[in-house]
Amino acid sequence: MKMDVSRDDGGSFVAVRRNSQHLDRTNTCHTDEVVAGSTAWLGRSLSCVCVQRKEGESRPSFDLTPAQEDCLQRLQNRLDIAYDGSVPEHQEALRVLWKAAFPEEELRDLISEQWKEMGWQGKDPSTDFRGGGFISLENLLYFARNFPKSFQDLLRKQEGDRAMWEYPFAVAGVNVTFMLIQMLDLEAVKPRTFVGATFLKFLSENESAFDLLYCITFKLMDHRWLAMHASYMDFNAVMKSTRRQLERELLQDDVTRLEDLPSFSLLTRST
Repeated sequence: MKMDVSRDDGGSFVAVRRNSQHLDRTNTCHTDEVVAGSTAWLGRSLSCVCVQRKEGESRPSFDLTPAQEDCLQRLQNRLDIAYDGSVPEHQEALRVLWKAAFPEEELRDLISEQWKEMGWQGKDPSTDFRGGGFISLENLLYFARNFPKSFQDLLRKQEGDRAMWEYPFAVAGVNVTFMLIQMLDLEAVKPRTFVGATFLKFLSENESAFDLLYCITFKLMDHRWLAMHASYMDFNAVMKSTRRQLERELLQDDVTRLEDLPSFSLLTRST
């Protein structure tokens, strides 16, 4: 696989250069070229996603029921778990992710050049989990298990008129996790936005609400990517657009569960 390193405004980034529409897993000469840099790409891509408050504007505060407090605490406990490559459970989760992504190709080692085919920045995916923690790996696994068709479509870039330089699937997935944590203000003791309070209502009714919202968001991001005819330099703009649309959908009066979100219809379960 040919490796090229490119830079934007003095920093490193990662992008996937696509020379054909589909991945050919049976050919040893793969159709993707991965441009690898530091994890700074992940951080910068999210630097402008946060909503800014006007000067003097205070955030609303929402009281929680005991049940909601318990649900939020359990989710926050998940957020606190960093990926640790020495933990057997984490190692196994990584192997399961590879098997879900490329069932026809055996993973040679947990540290391998093969990981670049999934859109990790280097041969050790653990270095990319620092932005999202172990939950970002759990999110990817939930996506692969519950919506395998959409997962594969995004991984292999099988839908739409793709750009020459595409976003890297796996690192983008970590970005989605981090963006949702920001958007929902999940590290706060209790919600401080209407969006956060609305999500907590869904979480109290469905323990997997965060994982499900992740799947919706990832698919929506790709949908916005195609609609905006984006390339890797547009990733931050696509993420901001995705967040705005997601916030609007979450606050619609007729949305009483995550499956009611208009963007949920973008997901496909069957392969």
